Amino acid sequence: MRINFMNNKKDEGILLVVSGPSGAGKGTICDEIRKMNPDLFYSVSMTTRSPRKNEKDGINYYFRSVEEFEKLIKEDAFLEYARVYDNYYGTLKQNTFDLLKQGKSILLEIDIQGAMQVKERYPKGVFIYIVPPSLEILSERIHKRGTDSEESIRKRLSQITKELSLAHKYDYIVVNEVLKDAVYKTQAILDAEKCKLSRNECRVETIFKQYITKEVSLK
Repeated sequence: MRINFMNNKKDEGILLVVSGPSGAGKGTICDEIRKMNPDLFYSVSMTTRSPRKNEKDGINYYFRSVEEFEKLIKEDAFLEYARVYDNYYGTLKQNTFDLLKQGKSILLEIDIQGAMQVKERYPKGVFIYIVPPSLEILSERIHKRGTDSEESIRKRLSQITKELSLAHKYDYIVVNEVLKDAVYKTQAILDAEKCKLSRNECRVETIFKQYITKEVSLK
């Protein structure tokens, strides 16, 4: 890295993008990562689907009508959006970029279609794909959840092969066989990314300036 001592910019935050099939456990893993990193902002997505039990508008999702969502699409307001299982899901662009420029790191839990759009628009993000150890375990987890109809479950399972064909486009793969191990690996990825020199150029410059100033004063 070439040090530019005239650079007064602030290091951008990390955009951590987590995806995986429905039932892979990505939501639970993300919840644990948020508990371990209270300074990590959680990006609240927008959707046209109906709220599930205990879900609240503005906390779990921004619940909007199809008409409202499609109006925002025309206004190019989304960093990413996709139609998944007959419903729209999307992430507002301006909110995300504003936080990153302020040095805030963001956790974005989205489907694979949306993640590929984010990767195209913001390739500096960190992309993690969560997978279950087997299709049988995935099916069992979805059934235990008890929130989806049999038709919905069949649709979700039929999408798995298509999704896995894009998994190689992610930076990391985490197999969620034992939850605590999957959480540990995801946290380890975040910790390693925080230490990358390319993400700390401004901080390193500040430290170097302090060293040089101190060295000059000691002469």
